[in-house]
Amino acid sequence: MEQMTNDFDAFFRGRAPALLRTAYLLTGDKHLAEDLVQDALARTFRAWQRLSDGNPEAYARRVMYHLQVSMWRRRKVVETMPGELPEHRDHSDHAHNAVERLALRRALQALPARQRAVVVLRYFEDHSEAETAEILNCRVGTVKSHTARALSRLRELMPEIDLSEGVTR
Repeated sequence: MEQMTNDFDAFFRGRAPALLRTAYLLTGDKHLAEDLVQDALARTFRAWQRLSDGNPEAYARRVMYHLQVSMWRRRKVVETMPGELPEHRDHSDHAHNAVERLALRRALQALPARQRAVVVLRYFEDHSEAETAEILNCRVGTVKSHTARALSRLRELMPEIDLSEGVTR
């Protein structure tokens, strides 16, 4: 039992930051991402004995995606941020990069939840269309259509970003 706990502890310490990054991209909120990872890791720990021979990270990610999809299906109260973020007066490279990241975050949050999930899985997690379809329990054609619509919307929201090459115009 102690060895199992030590193995999970090592897994947690090694993979939690990567899981948190993915959860943040899925939820768009740091606190919701932390909750999502916590729930996914709790379920992963409960299944740890079954997973010792398999891939626990894949299991944790799948649990995380399924929990997020379940959250999207629930009724929710829409939260809005009052006002705009103040402009940063520092025009160094760091500021430009931060502005681009914030713009990308806002653009991702403007996408419908399923489209955002497809973009995160395909482009941030580098999953194939088939893997993405399996994770989200949908058809490959649905993944393709969500991808096309999401990229089209991102091009509208962020015309300064060349999404085909991943470089700024």
